Amino acid sequence: MTTPSVHDVANSAGVSVGTVSNVLNHPHKVSPSTIERVQKAIESLGFIRNDAARQLRVGHSQTIGLVVLDVRNPFFTDIARGAEDKAAEGGLTVTLGNSDENSEREAKYLDLFEQQRVFGVLISPYGDITDRLDSMRKRGIPAVLVDRESPNSTFSSVSVDDIVGGKLAADHLLDIGRRRIAFIGGPMAIRQVSDRLAGARQAVDTVPGAQIEVIEIEGLSVIAGRAAGAEIVARVPADRPDAIFAANDLVAMGVLQALLMNGGTALAVRVPEDIALMGYDDIDFASAAVVPLSSISQPSAHMGRTAVEILLDEAANPETDRRQVVFAPKLVIRASTISAN
Repeated sequence: MTTPSVHDVANSAGVSVGTVSNVLNHPHKVSPSTIERVQKAIESLGFIRNDAARQLRVGHSQTIGLVVLDVRNPFFTDIARGAEDKAAEGGLTVTLGNSDENSEREAKYLDLFEQQRVFGVLISPYGDITDRLDSMRKRGIPAVLVDRESPNSTFSSVSVDDIVGGKLAADHLLDIGRRRIAFIGGPMAIRQVSDRLAGARQAVDTVPGAQIEVIEIEGLSVIAGRAAGAEIVARVPADRPDAIFAANDLVAMGVLQALLMNGGTALAVRVPEDIALMGYDDIDFASAAVVPLSSISQPSAHMGRTAVEILLDEAANPETDRRQVVFAPKLVIRASTISAN
């Protein structure tokens, strides 16, 4: 049986081969009635487009490669959803890669995306990949940094001011009278973590008698947060902080579990009465926690959409000026820092 070709689709739909190509690649150039006619021909013939051949003709695929630090974090899945929605408007798809905060794994995804001649790359980098992204750009693959500003504005980026976010979090804890703040996060090699800590330090340094303890963890996960929380619970009450600022909501959720799982014992810790707890990202689970979690909100889905918009602009005009879009974080106050009584 002969595989149907684009010419067969054109003949069946009564249109030109160019019109079929526009329906497949630039549907905004074709009338709805023509699109419907061509799609019916495609379905009846069982036509499957040859993307490999198309890539050879145009030099790239219709796929955007997205690399995030941790796909388990709903913050990054929200970014991916925003990017996917915007990409779909332009007839593009998004392929998601999870670096898992690992430089080697990050490099492998970039290798894969380069081999696949992706349309462009969105990446929340773990290591210093400036040289690698510059090399890919010279080969026609533009890149936009997500959740990270670009050093020296070498690349366009979409991020949130994490220093301001860290300061917002610590200011709130200080405003409710807390003076012994523990920051839980890591690795510090992740720029977002170090920036959030830097902002918290700025706030603490302005208040006499306030202090900040840093508890560095190996990853931004619930498990790592639970372990850090258990270490705090094991201390005598006088040695515990009276507030905790977790580098993200997943860590804060783990800390909350550790603080509450000893309820009814000599090690019981009340939130927020004994220890106020602040997260970061304001993921959906934050408001649904057993003690709703105060957090710093980021416009994650909007960040994903904006990153794709910039990528499309740079693909159309590679010489355009690089853009650094920085969103302002917002404080969201819930029961983990403010008692209902």
